Amino acid sequence: MGIVAGLDSAPDFTRIVVCDADTGSVLRQGYAPHPIEGRPSDVDPQAWLLSLGEAAGGGLLEGVQAIGVSAQRNAVVPLDAQGNTVRPAIVGADKRAQVAAADLIDALGGKEAWAQAVGCVPQAAQPVTKLRWLLKNEPDAAARSSVLLQAHDWLVWQLLGRPVRRTTDRGGASGTGYWSAASGGYRPDLVELALGHQVMLPEVIGPSDAAGTTPEGLLISAGTGETMAAAFGLGIGLGDAVVSLGASGSVMAVHPEALVDSSGMITSLADATGMHLPVVTTLNAVRTLRGTAELLGLPDLEALSELAMKSTPGSHGLVLLPYLEGERTPSLPHTAGTLAGLRRESMKAEHLARASFEGMLCGLADALDVLRTRGVEVRRVFLLGAAAELAAVQAAAPAIFGAQVVVPQPADYAAIGAARQAAWALGTQQGTLDPRIPPAWQGAAGAQVLEPGEELAVGQAVRQQFVSVRDQTHPGAFNAR
Repeated sequence: MGIVAGLDSAPDFTRIVVCDADTGSVLRQGYAPHPIEGRPSDVDPQAWLLSLGEAAGGGLLEGVQAIGVSAQRNAVVPLDAQGNTVRPAIVGADKRAQVAAADLIDALGGKEAWAQAVGCVPQAAQPVTKLRWLLKNEPDAAARSSVLLQAHDWLVWQLLGRPVRRTTDRGGASGTGYWSAASGGYRPDLVELALGHQVMLPEVIGPSDAAGTTPEGLLISAGTGETMAAAFGLGIGLGDAVVSLGASGSVMAVHPEALVDSSGMITSLADATGMHLPVVTTLNAVRTLRGTAELLGLPDLEALSELAMKSTPGSHGLVLLPYLEGERTPSLPHTAGTLAGLRRESMKAEHLARASFEGMLCGLADALDVLRTRGVEVRRVFLLGAAAELAAVQAAAPAIFGAQVVVPQPADYAAIGAARQAAWALGTQQGTLDPRIPPAWQGAAGAQVLEPGEELAVGQAVRQQFVSVRDQTHPGAFNAR
């Protein structure tokens, strides 16, 4: 079929991969940082275009037949009737919008009402909540907003030469807070509830549909959010979950239907293939390890891992509930961490080091269980993030998660997913691919595969030790599922 490109416009940079359309092999790649300082909450979208242009320099896109676009989720770009930005894009987990989230929850009648309406409860990061903040704090800008786009919608529209038709995909739309993954439709009433008036919203097109063709003849696919693109690039399917180890953690899995969760722990997203992608977030993942390393005077996480490996599973009875920033799963926003099981023999640095890894992984296993109790099958867990390479993580994760663990080689999976989407749209247009079946790319190549094996019983005992302390310290924390 030729070659295709995927571009990922992340919060800090643009990365482009050029791939063989049949196999997914990466042929060449480009990178450029965004020309902005730090991670502000307000960003001029032109910065994304400048970064894109720099990343594509040197003839990178020569011979490319189709492009897919992945971009940071939760950014909202308000445009006026002429297509000009009303104000900079509002991006990231904007803490300014926390009060607005609470306002919206109350305005619709509570968490259950939101869960039934769009499959998720408003959080500060979501576009619907940012619209409410805009109405309350910048009413003139809110009043002039006539069209709402997300980051990948805006970039696709720009690449196509700013046509009258504006499009998005299911994956991106599902994160807005005003599109229902269950019904497959917008809730314009929720936009009006948040922004104070109706606006034009982009048309939601199918996973293998093209958004259009550029003036130069390049096919542009639907585009999607970074989370959905990364899942698509990894090649995950039914029975697979992805656990991301950042400062905070997230667990997502492929599921055939949308989940409704009034507790607010599950965000019911759509994926980039026509399936669903429920996500559960924890506030404390690698920040737990970094805090422990600092407490023990260790220079880095590798040293913490080496020390932890000198202990044994169960950390001699030491249990760390890692709720250092409060916690979202379970919903304990104002709590603190807990260290339990202190005995003379457990008061050693290596046991605390091990307890930090076990506490982090057990917290993520709690998030996995939120999905499992709702009928989501998890046979295999993809573990992402630099911490996934640590020996202490790899030693404990399969048995604590109770599943095979796959540690993929680091790669630009969001950009690869965007390129795979471009290949799908190109193949569909050419008649060489079924519009219902994505191209069979290799997915996560060169991955380590770790089995629970004989350690499964030991890992489940560690997990039970954690659950006992959690339930004694925070009784009923998981009752509202």
